[in-house]
Amino acid sequence: MTKALNWRTLCYIPLLLATIGFGSLAQAEAIWIDVRSIAEHKNDHIEDDIRITHVNIVEQVNLFYPHKTTEIRLYCRSGGRAGKAMSALEEAGYTNVTNVGGIEDARKERGLIQQ
Repeated sequence: MTKALNWRTLCYIPLLLATIGFGSLAQAEAIWIDVRSIAEHKNDHIEDDIRITHVNIVEQVNLFYPHKTTEIRLYCRSGGRAGKAMSALEEAGYTNVTNVGGIEDARKERGLIQQ
């Protein structure tokens, strides 16, 4: 047998949901995406970064990160493919996308190697 929620409980639900939502936004981290080929990624990659080829970027990002304000940081070998991926995502409505350049630029920006 289940109990019906009383009005006091119902009043707290929106507050709880808002707190959870704002908390996750405040702690949101950028999504780092390597847009290089599988072979390049196997040869050298940054641990835990996502790999999506630049030609599939919109479909895959829409699938996993549907919020158009998600911070997305793209890189490839030299920045060319990351630029193409950035343009495609911006055309799809994403508003917080950055072309970091090459993989070494991504490492430098994140403090993974000395500058």
